[in-house]
Amino acid sequence: MQQQLIARLQQLKPIPVDDQELIMKAFEPMKFKEGDTLLQMGHVARQLFFITNGVLRIMAQNDKGTEVTYFFLKDNQFCTVLYSFNNNMIAEESIQAACDTELLAISKNTLLALYEKLPYLKEMIDQISQHTLMEKIKTRNAYLGHDSSERYQLFLERQPEVAMRVPLTDIASYLGVTPQSLSRIRKNIR
Repeated sequence: MQQQLIARLQQLKPIPVDDQELIMKAFEPMKFKEGDTLLQMGHVARQLFFITNGVLRIMAQNDKGTEVTYFFLKDNQFCTVLYSFNNNMIAEESIQAACDTELLAISKNTLLALYEKLPYLKEMIDQISQHTLMEKIKTRNAYLGHDSSERYQLFLERQPEVAMRVPLTDIASYLGVTPQSLSRIRKNIR
């Protein structure tokens, strides 16, 4: 699992073997079952996750109390609620395992200590996080102006690996349709 993290980081630049050891020791392997909550809304995000296998979803409740999925994050991506993690503020979102997931976790304090030893690591993780954020925005914007059937087809094209792994209720929530509507859409596509 840790080698997957090192491989992802080394896509940006080579990391000396001694530094790789420090990084790998700082991240703790964890497993979550579908539906497990990693961060509860109303708490401060104190961990950064690196997904090695699975899908996490960032979600919140709308003003009607209905769960809304904002984003899915998958293998080889970092995940946290950034503004909460960076600013020690209460998160308005939750992070949940959308399917059985294996990941590496690091606490904020451990990460800051690691940044002290390896200052270049902060720039690398910030760059990856910024890229992921831009991709999330680009993906969400792609759905704007499309009807629900078109949004579902775009979802299947843009995120096929997520579509295969997560429950339909989560996909419906992400696309802004009811599970019943999604069921009808899927039937009409076949």
